[in-house]
Amino acid sequence: MGYKTEKMAKNFKKYSIIFAIIWLVLTILFIAPVSYSIVEASKSGKFVLTYFIEELIPAISSMSSITKVFGEEYLGTFLQADLVFTALLGIGIVIGLVKSAPKHQYSDIEHGSSDWSEGGEQYKILSKKSGIILAQNNYLPINKRGNVNVLVVGRIRVW
Repeated sequence: MGYKTEKMAKNFKKYSIIFAIIWLVLTILFIAPVSYSIVEASKSGKFVLTYFIEELIPAISSMSSITKVFGEEYLGTFLQADLVFTALLGIGIVIGLVKSAPKHQYSDIEHGSSDWSEGGEQYKILSKKSGIILAQNNYLPINKRGNVNVLVVGRIRVW
């Protein structure tokens, strides 16, 4: 099952760039306005939901909150909100990796391939170079003693 883990790691490397871009875009377009609106709604000492909503919509549409959140007044709230968002995104990524992990030893193995063998053990029976073609680089030698019958299962497609 090592090649499946390698495939999962390769897919993670491919998608990690996408996850980083999504994180950056959502941080800029969503977390910054939300943290700005939280601070503005809490200025009276108590969080006011209606004022939060009134501040959030213009903050998202005007994009002015992006520069304001790096001010001393807003930075702590922004970092806390970004930390929570990053943790939630990380949990989502871990769940996605667990769901995409191979379910059992034989999942994603092409039928008729030589993926069932490891380290060239199929060549104790088969040949690498000549004979009846079974799969890529796998031939059933004709000069072999014993039964060399081959059963082909499949269908012929005529277009």
